[in-house]
Amino acid sequence: MAKTIVEQIMAAHLVSGELVPGAEVALNIDHTLTQDATGTLAYLEFEAMGVERAKPEVAVSYVDHNLLQTDFRNADDHRFLRTVAARYGLHFSPPGNGISHQVHLERFSAPGKTLIGSDSHTPTAGGAAMLAFGAGGLDVALALAGQPFYLTMPEILGVRLEGRLPAWVSAKDVILELLRRLTVKGGRGKILEFFGPALRNLSVPERASITNMGAELGATTSIFPSDEQTRRFLAMQGRLEDYRPLKAQGRPPYHGQEEVNLDRLEPLIACPSSPDNVVPVKDAAGAPVDQVLIGSCGNSSFRDLMVAAQALKGRRLHPRVSLEINPGSLQVLENLTLAGGLLPLLEAGARVMPPGCWGCIGMGQAPGTGAVSVRTFPRNFPGRSGTKDDKVYLASPETAVAAAIFGEIVDPRRLGDYPKVAPPRYFLVNGRTLVAPPPPDEKVEVLRGPNIVPFPRLSPLPETWCGEVWLKAGDNVTTDDILPAGSQILPLRSNLPAISRYAFTRLDPDFPERVQGRGEGVIVGGENYGQGSSREHAALAPRYLGVRVKLVKSFARIHLANLINFGILPLTFENPQDYALFDLGRPVALPGVRKLLLSGAERLPLQIGDQEIWVRVDLTSRQRRMLAAGGALNMARER
Repeated sequence: MAKTIVEQIMAAHLVSGELVPGAEVALNIDHTLTQDATGTLAYLEFEAMGVERAKPEVAVSYVDHNLLQTDFRNADDHRFLRTVAARYGLHFSPPGNGISHQVHLERFSAPGKTLIGSDSHTPTAGGAAMLAFGAGGLDVALALAGQPFYLTMPEILGVRLEGRLPAWVSAKDVILELLRRLTVKGGRGKILEFFGPALRNLSVPERASITNMGAELGATTSIFPSDEQTRRFLAMQGRLEDYRPLKAQGRPPYHGQEEVNLDRLEPLIACPSSPDNVVPVKDAAGAPVDQVLIGSCGNSSFRDLMVAAQALKGRRLHPRVSLEINPGSLQVLENLTLAGGLLPLLEAGARVMPPGCWGCIGMGQAPGTGAVSVRTFPRNFPGRSGTKDDKVYLASPETAVAAAIFGEIVDPRRLGDYPKVAPPRYFLVNGRTLVAPPPPDEKVEVLRGPNIVPFPRLSPLPETWCGEVWLKAGDNVTTDDILPAGSQILPLRSNLPAISRYAFTRLDPDFPERVQGRGEGVIVGGENYGQGSSREHAALAPRYLGVRVKLVKSFARIHLANLINFGILPLTFENPQDYALFDLGRPVALPGVRKLLLSGAERLPLQIGDQEIWVRVDLTSRQRRMLAAGGALNMARER
């Protein structure tokens, strides 16, 4: 029987459900990862469950986001993450060791395994044939406690790649082409499974660049087969024993198919301020560039940085341009140095940062007022860089380094001969910086700073809910809009009362003060509400302020799951034209909502002022019980 790679892995990990699109499935999880912007809260949630030891075969706590230590808070949280990892049996990756997705690819990736991580770019591991999902921190905490991961079975979209990448065109251009075609909503409810003759020439780091940015399509995840390229990558990492071949069986009937001929690709660039605002580089050429950033979880491999180093050899940056390099891992930086790639970067005028996320999460590297910034990052949502009204372009390392040299957006083919970057004959493998957990019987004290506030108790859903409209938003609202990141806000991630003061301030600067003490409210939104980062603070902070209902035209997957996890009722319009009825301050009621929810009703009556409309609630029976209990943690405590 023909089976996709996804179906094979899911069948081997299936706890409950059927592999039919739209059905809820529960999967056993082999690996978990967290990063420090989401991990502190995830481990507070895990501790609240009273489990003595992490259950997955591999669990890792990474520190890669909040690397600036401008006061005690980040340092305290890093210490908490180190000691909680030792206490509960997780590996710990300290500051400077690298970005979670790059390090996990190097040290732990294994074809056919399942992974969930409290970061939306966890599907990066799909480049090594892992079935890897971004999720909220509470979902990761539940997996750490041995619970399965629940999701709605997606459709599987086949993506056939043929041909070979031309000079100065790279894997980033492949995913930019898919974003150009499908948009940031085109992958919703889908898993992308790649196949085709082009794969024989795509290395695992190149594949990971594609699966990494599949998150920007709204896809549940993306995956490549495990083949000779996978075997070669694992051998270079000293982990050949983790290799297993894995490909689609027969010719499975995909739920749709895209074909990309790599021979015909040209350098592409995503213009401000959305990853799907993609045009050929030649169409954006001439825009003066002030800042170039090369790195991030999608483009910080040895290959990516060596291309930049070779292109810069014997050249200087344009006088106007600031170029910063964010290596993906300490291992990448060490091998770049051994291969002679570091010196050309420094001689050209680049600044090399310690391995980490940095500007991608708004942790420094903000561009100047009115400045154009070309980045190899996965996202360019408005203001995410830390600068209001920013002008951020997303591009390949090739296009980015060309912009740094010429001082404007140019087709990188103007640089002449394409650098030949062959992988080294051997890799200097860096596993020494990872901290393995001590034996289970060793006593470890978990150290907490004053900024770490215990997880709050959340109330169950009442029989009838009454509130008012607190905010009305448009389409494609991001989790950055709901709760911003950046160096001022992220250090508050373990202090819910403090971080809640920033909820929705990008959409309404006075929101937290305006709703203070006003009971409970509803947020109204448009299409694709909650796209972007997996940060569960974008659900928990509004819930802390009293947001109990969100009514939108459609939700992004991870944010929808986070809302349910924290007891916020996610509703969609039955008639999208009813969106016009909702003005700030209007009273809203859901009569008998608890009973209707638990009875399985798919339509609910909603009173808005003196009118009644119908709204939809598309949830499983498990999710309905969770909402009635007030959230996943309450339901876990009941168990």
